[in-house]
Amino acid sequence: MKKTSNGWMNGFIGVMIFSGSLPATRLAVADFDPVFLTLCRAAIAGVLAGALLLLFRQSRPERTDIVPLMIVAVGVVVGFPLLTALALQSVTSAHAIIFIGLLPLSTAIFGVIRGGERPRPSFWIFSAAGSFLVAGYALIQDGEASPIGDVYMVASIIICGLGYAEGARLSRKLGDWQVICWALVLSLPLMLPFSVYLSPDSWDDIGGPSLLSLAYVSLFSMLIGFIFWYRGLAQGGIAAVGQLQLLQPFFGLLLAAVFLHEEVGPTLIAVNIAVVLCVAATRRVARAPRMKAETEDTRSDLTK
Repeated sequence: MKKTSNGWMNGFIGVMIFSGSLPATRLAVADFDPVFLTLCRAAIAGVLAGALLLLFRQSRPERTDIVPLMIVAVGVVVGFPLLTALALQSVTSAHAIIFIGLLPLSTAIFGVIRGGERPRPSFWIFSAAGSFLVAGYALIQDGEASPIGDVYMVASIIICGLGYAEGARLSRKLGDWQVICWALVLSLPLMLPFSVYLSPDSWDDIGGPSLLSLAYVSLFSMLIGFIFWYRGLAQGGIAAVGQLQLLQPFFGLLLAAVFLHEEVGPTLIAVNIAVVLCVAATRRVARAPRMKAETEDTRSDLTK
């Protein structure tokens, strides 16, 4: 029980860190090209991750871990940041939230496929309700859509859900911070040279807020946030803790209101309260696979 509670706490910290990515990215793209920003933040995080692995003398992953680590890298290091950056060239951020609100469902589904989890039917009801609340709110805020932008967003949600679930499963073996570090290092040979190639001709015109935002998404969004996030998913269950992502768009908008002076109306507050209730409900009805296995083993022992 304590481990599950710690999982929810770590997952919540991870979501809070990820929530700052949206305001930080909005500030950064004022001076940086979105594609360069995606490459550069992964390259910076990759260099830091490599230094951490060397500093703590971590053993290299086994050969059987390479493919899962590549899946993590493709999902959360390269795929999701790049696909969302491409999508945001043709759709608004408000419209993109429609798909971000579906990320918990994607994570839960891959948690079943890759992690062997079996949430209760009531879990799926509350999970879907929370996703529809987020998507519905975003839909009434912005009705415009772009077919190519929607395709990019759908692909990003699928690939990110896979990366989350695969990373959580692998963290039980390699450790939470080791998984994201090895995934970043694996992607470094691709991200570093392309980020150098696409770097601005001159950094003199890059403002301080953009540089600070680049530092945030590189250090926190790409590295520190995943340490808490993968630890939380591994401890509390991929499907269950993954529902905390429903809060991410709203925390991001609240941070945007503080730092970017964007308006936050009563509708947002009301929907946020409803989403919190859905997250609380999924936490109550969800059971982590290990808890279920332990219960079944106990029943088996009692019948002997």
